[in-house]
Formats: sequence, structure tokens, C-alpha cells
Amino acid sequence: CSFVCSTRMPSRESYDVHKEEKSLVQKAKREANQEDILAAALGMRMGPQKPPATFWQPLKLFAYSQLTSLVRRATLKENERTPRSEKVHNFKVHTFRGPHWCEHCASFMWGLMAQGVKCADCGVNVHKQCSPLVPNDCKPDMRHIRKIYSCDLTTLVNAYNTARPMVVDMCIREIESRGLKSEGLYRISGFTDSVEEVKMAFDKDGEKTDISGNAYEDINIITGALKLYLRDLPVPVISYDAYPRFIEAAKLTDPEKKLEAFREALALLPPSHSETLKYLMAHLKRVTQNEKFNLMNAENLAIVFGPTLMRAPNLDAVTALNDIRYQRQVVEVLIKNEDVLF
Repeated sequence: CSFVCSTRMPSRESYDVHKEEKSLVQKAKREANQEDILAAALGMRMGPQKPPATFWQPLKLFAYSQLTSLVRRATLKENERTPRSEKVHNFKVHTFRGPHWCEHCASFMWGLMAQGVKCADCGVNVHKQCSPLVPNDCKPDMRHIRKIYSCDLTTLVNAYNTARPMVVDMCIREIESRGLKSEGLYRISGFTDSVEEVKMAFDKDGEKTDISGNAYEDINIITGALKLYLRDLPVPVISYDAYPRFIEAAKLTDPEKKLEAFREALALLPPSHSETLKYLMAHLKRVTQNEKFNLMNAENLAIVFGPTLMRAPNLDAVTALNDIRYQRQVVEVLIKNEDVLF
């Protein structure tokens, strides 16, 4: 009996303790190797008596922040090979954890809170006083794009590296494949809940969103989703900067001068806005070519898309109300002269 007891197998508890001790030893060895590598990278000479663990923590945070910055910069340089629309950084005041350096002036960002600003679209970190000096070279990172609707148009096309927003491309393709002859196209509204469902699907699934006839038989749901996307843009397709020039162009009576004024106004649009407007006008022109079926001519479409594509920038209510008829005229001219203006 005593012999059996002396050769008893080790208990489960003692096995777990031994395993945990072995894991701790391996972890200590890994950390020691990391510290040796970090010391060599910083040009430090280590004696037989190594510094305590508290000495290494800020250095590790520093190394991690620098490595993250290098990787992000390398990614941006790789992305610069693809031509993109110029975009202003979307800086927000930010509190950084651990030591950080300004990516514009390379100086340390002092303080415990709100040490600087961070671009909400691409993640670049700079001093608040350096932010006005940073070039308009924002390259949005997909990790920072949380939704499709209500996202700045240029931000979205830069993030997805496309010429136009996916919502515009996908909806127009679907409409032209099965809806050009649908009576009241764009005038008749789709069921609101279904339109919201399409919006949420785009925000969640992006280009994988299913808007086919199997998912949404009523084409007015797709037209409603497209109009909602255009209305939700923080900066309209016809941007605020270009808005006054388009309104002035619409007021001209001489046909040649009017077209020339429209060309000058179009030149003021950001590249992504211009490309989106061009694609949309070509589509609406094709809609008018099916007028005998859908009963939608350029004037009818202009009534729908005028306030959708352009909004008055900070004007008083009376002026904005007076501009509505000119907004309609702007879109009507763009549709009718799509082939010569773009």
C-alpha cells in the first residue's frame, strides 16, 4: 500500500501549477529578448545589472508609437501611386495614450490631455498649431469610415479608391437594368421603411449590398435610396463654393454665354463631385429618352433633383426660397446639354 501511494500520479492541480510556471518563464525570456532588441535599436549598452521593469514601459510605448507611425506612412506612400481627389483633413482634438510626436513638425506632443489633433478620416496626428500648415493630402483609411450615407463624397471615393460613390454606381446600374420605362420614375416615392432598409444595408455591407429585383421588386425603393444618399451628403454634389456661380449662370438669357458660364461653374467642382454629377446627368438624359414610357422629361426631373443636388450656403430664408426656381433651371440645363457640358 505504501509503495502504491509513493508512486501515485501527480494531481491535476500540481500539473496546472507547473504549466503556469513554465509559461511565466517563457514570457520572461521573451520580454528579456524584446528589451535586448530595444536597447540595441536605441544604441544603449547594457551591463550585467539590467534596469527594472518600470524603466522599459515608456520606451516600449515610444517604440510602438513610432512603429505604428512608420507603417501608416509607408501605407500612405504606397497609396499615393493612385491619383486621388484633393481632400482637406478632418482634424478633431484628441487625447493620446503614451508618448506621441507631431507628424508635421516631428516635435514631441506635450501634455496629459488634448495634446494635439487627429484626422478622423486618415488618422494623421499633429499639433493643433501645425494643423493649418498640413497639406490637403488626406488619404482616408477604411477603418475610420463608419458609414456610407452622410459621409463626405470625396472622403468616400478616396477611401474606396473609386471614381464615384458606390451607392450612385450601384443604384443607377440597377435602375437602368429594369426601371427606365417605369412610369413616374424618380417622381414616385418608394416605401419609406424599405428605403431606410437599403440605407442601413449600404452602411453595414457596402458594395456587397443586394438591391436586385429579388431583394426589392419595387424600383421606386432604389430611386428613393439614391435620392436619400444625395440629400444626406454633408456637402452637396454641386458644392457650396460653386453654388453662386451656377445660380448666376442660370439667370443668363443668351444661350452661348449661359453654356460658357456653366462650364466655368463646373470647373469649380471638386473632381469627385464633377465625376459624380457627370455620371448622374448622363443617366438622367437616358431617363428622358424613355419619356413616352416613364412620362419624365428634363423639366420634371429637374424639379425632383434641383434641391437634391444643390443647397444654398448660409443664405437667408427669402433668398433660399427665391433660388429654388434657379436650382430647377440649373439641373434642367445640365440634363439637356449633358453631351456638350461634360
